Amino acid sequence: MELSALRIFKAVAEEGSVTQAAARLNRVQSNVSARLGQLEESLGVALFHRAGRRLLITAEGERLLAYADRLLTLADEAQASVRGDQKPAGQLRIGAMETAAAARLPLVLATFHKQHPQVDLLLETAPTDQLLQAVLQHKLDVALVAAPVLRPELAQLAVFEEELVLLTDAAQGPVHSPRDVARRALLVFRSGCAYRRRLENWFAEGDVAATRISEFGTFEAILGCVAAGMGVALMPKEVLKQRKLAGSIQCHALPPETALVQTMLVWRSDVLHHPARQAFAACFQVT
Repeated sequence: MELSALRIFKAVAEEGSVTQAAARLNRVQSNVSARLGQLEESLGVALFHRAGRRLLITAEGERLLAYADRLLTLADEAQASVRGDQKPAGQLRIGAMETAAAARLPLVLATFHKQHPQVDLLLETAPTDQLLQAVLQHKLDVALVAAPVLRPELAQLAVFEEELVLLTDAAQGPVHSPRDVARRALLVFRSGCAYRRRLENWFAEGDVAATRISEFGTFEAILGCVAAGMGVALMPKEVLKQRKLAGSIQCHALPPETALVQTMLVWRSDVLHHPARQAFAACFQVT
């Protein structure tokens, strides 16, 4: 397999269209179609289902895409290493928990952009588990996730510590244990969120079964529903410092084993030469 064919295949898979992939690669459409057909013929499998002008990737295509991401990343890394490139450039794909993106990253990203304007930043937010998978699958170059990270394939550095607090509406009385909020719904991010697991574990350790669990896509929606009395949530205290919520939301301290969590910067340990990633890590004053 030629790397150029894999680049074409990857572009078609991401765009879902030969026309759009050709425009992205600055190639003529007929060339992209021909190279894609040659790749499928050489492999003896169909990589896409044709649905009109749209191309839907097959199961075999999905497996090849994972390898293509890895091969192309390694090829770019090898080329840069041989040339001795040290100046950060190109695209840096960053993943972060939504709360970290809102409370911790703005200043870091602004500093990085000022120092390295030639790097194109792409930020994606997701729960910790999804971010780890995206880094492992070469879909992200680096990510901010909640500890612990138990993946030997990933290098990791602690960049800051969060204090998690239980959030309730203003009418809630003192909270000393889960029993004090036993009848309240849990307002959480979707499955895979490390903070959600901590809240659920806190309830379980207090021998309290959650009556209802409501999932949200944004922390702003969670804060609004907490203030309206819909339920309780667990969130970094840092997030609340930047929002005017006085009088509408109460913060309740939790035991240290539940409240304190390290945020880790993670990346694939087998990707050794990545100047943009290394420069990004330096913005956290880590080495």
